[in-house]
Amino acid sequence: MSRVQEFASLLFERVDMSPDCYPQAGRGYSNSWAHVDDELGRLDLRIRIAVLRRQGEERAHSSYSELQSGTVPDSVAYFPAQGSDAVMEKALLDALVARGRDIEQKRRASQAAGTHLALPRLADIFRLSTFEEQCLLTCFAIEIDARYEKHYAFLQNDVARKHPSAALLLDLLCPNQGERQAARRAFSVQSPLFEYRLLQVADARGDAVSPSLSRALYIDQRIANYLLGITSIDDRLLPVARLITNDPRLASLPVSLAKLADRMKAFVRHHLASSEAPKGLAFHLYGADVAAQRAAVESICRDLALLVVFVDIEKAMAAGPTSSELPWLIGREAVLLPAAICIESTDSWLDDAKSFAQREAWFTAIRGFSQLTFLLGRSLWSPGKLSEGLIYIEIAFPTPAVEVRRSLWEDHLAARQVHATIDPGVLASRFRFNAEQIRNALDAAETIAYWRDPARQTVTAEDISEACRAQVSLKVSGLAVKTAPVHKWDNLVLPPDHLRLLRELCNQARHRHIVYGDWGFERRLSLGKGLNALFTGPPGTGKTMAAEVIGAELQVDMYKIDLSQAVSKYIGETEKNLDQMFREAESGNAILFFDEADALFGKRSEVKDAHDRYANIETGYLLQRMEQHEGIVILATNLRNNLDEAFCRRMHFVVEFPFPDEEHRTRLWEGLFPADVPRDEEIDFRFLAKQFKVPGGNIRNIGLCAAFLAAAEGTGLTMPHLIMATRREYKKLGWPCTANDFGAYHHLIKALDG
Repeated sequence: MSRVQEFASLLFERVDMSPDCYPQAGRGYSNSWAHVDDELGRLDLRIRIAVLRRQGEERAHSSYSELQSGTVPDSVAYFPAQGSDAVMEKALLDALVARGRDIEQKRRASQAAGTHLALPRLADIFRLSTFEEQCLLTCFAIEIDARYEKHYAFLQNDVARKHPSAALLLDLLCPNQGERQAARRAFSVQSPLFEYRLLQVADARGDAVSPSLSRALYIDQRIANYLLGITSIDDRLLPVARLITNDPRLASLPVSLAKLADRMKAFVRHHLASSEAPKGLAFHLYGADVAAQRAAVESICRDLALLVVFVDIEKAMAAGPTSSELPWLIGREAVLLPAAICIESTDSWLDDAKSFAQREAWFTAIRGFSQLTFLLGRSLWSPGKLSEGLIYIEIAFPTPAVEVRRSLWEDHLAARQVHATIDPGVLASRFRFNAEQIRNALDAAETIAYWRDPARQTVTAEDISEACRAQVSLKVSGLAVKTAPVHKWDNLVLPPDHLRLLRELCNQARHRHIVYGDWGFERRLSLGKGLNALFTGPPGTGKTMAAEVIGAELQVDMYKIDLSQAVSKYIGETEKNLDQMFREAESGNAILFFDEADALFGKRSEVKDAHDRYANIETGYLLQRMEQHEGIVILATNLRNNLDEAFCRRMHFVVEFPFPDEEHRTRLWEGLFPADVPRDEEIDFRFLAKQFKVPGGNIRNIGLCAAFLAAAEGTGLTMPHLIMATRREYKKLGWPCTANDFGAYHHLIKALDG
């Protein structure tokens, strides 16, 4: 068999013209593949008719020079002798009509039986005409059988042209010139094939370019996958989107969230059933509990038997040149799958005025394609005119209330092997976690317990606290510094009343779940549910140390605000920085510590110029933000009188740190040095406390300096080291100091002054 004969046999092996090849009318297709197989049989008949007609034209014109040059197959030998061309063509046309009639009957039967057929479904979605549907099928054939490349190359008289052109599609599908003229509209930019990018032009793939008759056409790969039964989303969307089908961890939702989700499901069902062509429905879910938003969306779509495509809008906006194409591709996915669209991190749309164009593109795609859309974010914002044509509903998802958090902790702890003394209420008060964060924290706590003791993996309260702190990481970008707590209650030297106030502060933080939850105070207070404390007193009296002790006692992180970074000379930037810190601290369950607070929380003054006005605006903003904050904020200042009086009203605790008297200074000296420090038993701490009236911060500096002096000499710590260190501290601060001030040790000072 010659090469040309082999080519002919490949072309015709699918063609069956016998009457027995058609099943009885009324029997539908069992699946899409059976339908596509029939359609390819019809395409084979069309190709054979086109080859036969071309063969006749070549014989009429005696065009055998091409055969001799080897550019096309041997058309003369292409068909075995089967009678005249006219008889053969009539038989093929009759078979084509019969095949088409049978396909239509079986398609109707399949539709009546509810059988999904991909190609008719695609035609319905994008309103394709019969001609356009067959164009799509002809281009799709190459994805199933590569031999069609040879057929198309032969019919176009060019071995390199393996994809059909518009001209070839017209030749195959339009029997006369009148139909060809009418069908030309299918190749305009506005036609469904190119408006929805079902087909692409070979030399301008992805561009809105009207194809000329000679340009090769490709079927879009996502459309080809759809016809092949592949349900994964478009490959171009993988960097920014993911398809969610079902998450087994969402078997149950918290009661409060389940009620809201059920209401949303009922609303969606009613809305979709209320009209033949209802408006698209868009839910804007906003608030601190983004994980609950996501869980609600997945639960709603699962119960409605809907897939859902989650889109990370931050990644989509950073996609560069392809970002303008993404909304359209996502919208097309919504109708192909079908699926709901869920756009996450919509707060990114608020960061830049330039994002308006992207918002407009996304809302255009939503209006054009999506029946059900979810927008997720922390902030409430209005889309304005962009939401026209949509049913747009805003629903708040705040951080779970303390009683809800306690219920979540109870449910998750009950399913774990944990120590019996762990109190869910304390955890709920200490950590403002949602269900997802609680689950992740307990997973991490189990790993910590296993690492600590592989033989006994019981999770302790310390394991959970460590895991919870690891779950949060404040994105403060240099605005604050995380402080590792090293001090305990024993390190604080304060009067009993002051220590009692600090312990009461810890108790309020620890028992929020009882007062706000069990006793219902949370329902009575819209603001002021945080815990604000003011520490005042001279420098070095222990204000920062006390804040660290509170953080260690509550087992939460403490962040010390860097005022040099938080305060900006640019209008509005200071408020923006502070808002970020408050939001991060609230979600991260951390203590915000403002040292030298009078620099930021100063008194409002009479407005004499623009500087005064904006300074007052900053103060007013802080007053509002502190009252809204539900975490712990500690202000420390040496100059209480410089603070605005309105801040004092918002303080739950005001602790005065007094200058230590002799007794307290003695305790500070005695508790200063670790047990590992070698020291002379003759050191007289009482003398130092009586003779030198300095606060704890200076005592610490003196003790550290003396330790280095002793280490340099290779000896233990002695009284002379402390005397010399004290003198240096006094001189450093510019305080008056004479040899007589050192009593019996005055000779050391005289020796130094030598």
